[in-house]
Amino acid sequence: MDELSRRILTRLAVAVMVLSTGWIIFEALRTDPAPGEVAHKAADRAFADGHYERALRNYRDALESDPDRLDAIRGKARTLLQQERYAEAITWFDEATRRSPDFAGTYANRGIAYDRMGRHEQALADYEYAIRLDEEVAKGPGWITRLLHMNEAPPTVKDRAEYLRAQLTLPEEKRVLNQPDEDKSQRTYRQRP
Repeated sequence: MDELSRRILTRLAVAVMVLSTGWIIFEALRTDPAPGEVAHKAADRAFADGHYERALRNYRDALESDPDRLDAIRGKARTLLQQERYAEAITWFDEATRRSPDFAGTYANRGIAYDRMGRHEQALADYEYAIRLDEEVAKGPGWITRLLHMNEAPPTVKDRAEYLRAQLTLPEEKRVLNQPDEDKSQRTYRQRP
C-alpha cells in the first residue's frame, strides 16, 4: 500500500471513530426519557422473556412515574392475564378501554381473559368487537412473533370467536366451550410501536 492510500485510510478510520463517539455522546445527553420509559421497556423485555413477576413490578414502577402511561396499563393487564389473575386483568383492560376505546387489541385481550374464566358470551362479544374495530387483530400475532415463540400458529381471535359462536348455538349439554391446551396457546395482543 502506498503512502497516500495509507493516509487516506487512517484519516477515514479516525473520522468514523470521532463521528461514532460524537453520536454516542449526543444520544446520551440529548434528552431524558419520558417518565416511566425505562421501567416500561424493562417490563416489556421481562414479559417477552416470560418473567411475569419482574414484568409486573416494572409496569407498576412505570405507572408510579406516570399514572397515565397507557402502554404500561395495557402491559400490566396482559401480565396479569398471563399469571391467570383474570379478574385483576379485566379491571386493567377496562381501564385501558376507557382511556383508549379504539384499540382492538385491548378488547381481544379482555376477551381472552373472559374466555379463560368461562364467561364465554362476554368473550365472544369482545372478540367480535375487536374484529369490527380492526380486522388486522383477526390475523393473530405477526410472523416474527410466531417464528420466535411458537411452533405452529395459535388460534386467533377470529378462530376462537367462530368456535364459540358455533358452540353457543348448540344445546347446553352438547357444548364444549373449554379446550384447555388450545386456549392456553392463544397469544395476547400488543400495540405495535
